[in-house]
Amino acid sequence: LFAIFAFATCGGYSGGLRLSVDCANKSESDLNIDIDFAYPFRLHQVNFDVPTCEGKRREKLSLIGDFSSSAEFFVTIAVFAFLYSLAATVVYIFFQNKYRENNRGPLIDFIVTVVFSFLWLVSSSAWAKGLSDVKIATDPDEVLLLMSACKHQSNKCLPVHSPVMSSLNTSVVFGYLNFILWAGNIWFVFKETGWHSSGQRHPPDTMEKQSSSYNQGGYNQDSYGQAGGYNQPGSYGQVGEYGQSQSYGQSGPTSFTNQI
Repeated sequence: LFAIFAFATCGGYSGGLRLSVDCANKSESDLNIDIDFAYPFRLHQVNFDVPTCEGKRREKLSLIGDFSSSAEFFVTIAVFAFLYSLAATVVYIFFQNKYRENNRGPLIDFIVTVVFSFLWLVSSSAWAKGLSDVKIATDPDEVLLLMSACKHQSNKCLPVHSPVMSSLNTSVVFGYLNFILWAGNIWFVFKETGWHSSGQRHPPDTMEKQSSSYNQGGYNQDSYGQAGGYNQPGSYGQVGEYGQSQSYGQSGPTSFTNQI
């Protein structure tokens, strides 16, 4: 879900800005200059016409910059992360035994999780820098500086509205959230691998060694397990509470022995 939100908010973006050029000669003015752009933000290919305020002649301009590499890299990582998550979910549910066979599945899952965590960090950072450059390149005040008509004080050039970048800001946030999610998942995937299981075998072995050495000591000697006293031929033995052995003859108890 986080991957879907990441590539949807970035890959599905389209926006625009509007400018106005009020020439000294009103008939040459253009008060609604719309400039639209979208993903993958190849702004140098976005062309628009503006008046020159010198007769009916108009000039053709374009925005500055190509930020498609960082945007496409970010969206690509998000799409592949979504596909891998979907495939892994199917394997976890329907092929659990196959997944754990020879410990190969958990090891592959662990390596892929580490790789995706790194790629999420790199792509999110690259796209955050790219988005900052997109905001500068599409700033109406910066675009007005490209127009020759705006260099004359007799003409009035004003921004009408700026592009809305809220969804692109959200995409960066989801990019870093995906990094935190995948990085935190490294530990849970690592617990499924044989490396974690082998590390857990040593404490039980140590306890067994201590137990065997403890039993070989003086606490399991026959002298502590033998019942002393004199038992008559017709007597019988009973073990009382707290490990006390009592021997009774035909007429009553004849001896007591405390055993440990």
